[in-house]
Parts: sequence; C-alpha cells; structure tokens
Amino acid sequence: MTVDVSHYKALIFDMDGTLIDTMPSHLKAWQQTAEQYNFPYEKEWIHSMGGMPTLKVAKQLNAKYDVKIEPAIVADTKTAYFSSLIHDGKIIDCTYQVLEQFQGQKKIAIGTGSNHHNAMKLLEYNGMLTMIDALVTSRDVENHKPNPDTFLLAAERLGIKPKDCVVFEDTEIGRQAALAAGMACIMVVDGELVESNHKMASS
Repeated sequence: MTVDVSHYKALIFDMDGTLIDTMPSHLKAWQQTAEQYNFPYEKEWIHSMGGMPTLKVAKQLNAKYDVKIEPAIVADTKTAYFSSLIHDGKIIDCTYQVLEQFQGQKKIAIGTGSNHHNAMKLLEYNGMLTMIDALVTSRDVENHKPNPDTFLLAAERLGIKPKDCVVFEDTEIGRQAALAAGMACIMVVDGELVESNHKMASS
C-alpha cells in the first residue's frame, strides 16, 4: 500500500522494527540473558514488549515469572548482548524509502525506546544519523511508550505541532503512543506501510 504523507510537516520514525530490523537481535539478546539468569524466555511475550525500554521489561520479569532478579543488572546484560549484535540489523526498505524521499523536505525525527548509546550506534552504522533532525531515546523521557511523551518531545524538538506529525511504528505499544500524542500513525506490517489512525476495538 502506498501512503500519502505530503500534507504532514514532520515524520517521526520508531527505530527498532520500523527502520531497522533489529528484533531478531533483541530476541537473541533476551534469550542469552534468560539463559544466564535462569528465567523463562517467551519469544512472543518479549516481542509484544517491543518499543518498551529494556529496564522496564526487566522489571516486569519478576512479577510475570515470580522470580527474584535485579532488573538493572539484567537490563545491562541484555543491552551488552544486543550491542554485540548491532551490525546484524537490516534496513527496512518501505520506511527507509520514505525517509530518503523526504530528507531535507520535511522535519524528521527518531522516537525510540532504545538506549541512547545503542541508538546512536545503529543509526550511524546504517547511515541514518545525518538524515534526521532530532533523536529521542529512552533517557530523554520518564514515561515511555505507550505513553505519548517520546513522540511529543520529538515534535517539540522539531518545532512542529503534534497534529502536523505522522509517526511510523511497528508495535501496538508504539501505535498507542502515537495516537495518544494526537498524531497520525502508519504501521509497518509484513514489509508494507498501512495507515492505522483509529484505536483497535478490544476483543
């Protein structure tokens, strides 16, 4: 599906799973961490947490599995594993083409739940760092996705009103954050772009 973003003044992209296919690396890093600290590894559950900072995911492990792990240590371990896998991520064509097409024509930001260090490494390695006008990472906001703060701060840094921004996302958590920010949302679904501007009916 071809989407029309010509009437927006700014494009805000999530990074992991939206611009760069890092999810396999994230899953592998979580699997390695689970093996090291002896807690269950559920691929589907970890995948559903996409867009949420590592530390927040780690904090949920204790309640979900009734284990006693130190979230900060687990998060640091997972981040270190992921950092070693950063070069494995492939560029996602459908969103990269939009980024490339509108670079210099519209304001462009990245709004990610990843930590700042890994985000900088990923964007630089894939040649995207010089293509964007603003970067918001997990360290920049207290309330992460599905809260709207990440995208609202990105719009603020771009100097563009939220209603004039469109967000590109790949997770339900990210989509909720975009809609909560009062922004339009375009989802990456099986390598295609799909407009998703309405809250999904609860099943």
